[in-house]
Amino acid sequence: MISRRGETPGTGETPEEHYCIVCEHSSQEIPLLAIEYQDRRYWICPQHFPILIHHPDQLVGRLPGAEKLQGHAH
Repeated sequence: MISRRGETPGTGETPEEHYCIVCEHSSQEIPLLAIEYQDRRYWICPQHFPILIHHPDQLVGRLPGAEKLQGHAH
């Protein structure tokens, strides 16, 4: 998936340009958490981090292999 900024969400083209894989807010706008998956680094904001934990299926098309991840049930 290509973001509205013309790049793959969450990866950023330069070290200063990181975007949440969900909402595409930059690290200049909101704190971002780095995650490493399949030897690549992705970024996600604290607001959307629970999606990664509980509903990773919502990241299909944004995080490669997300369809293989199991969400945590309460």
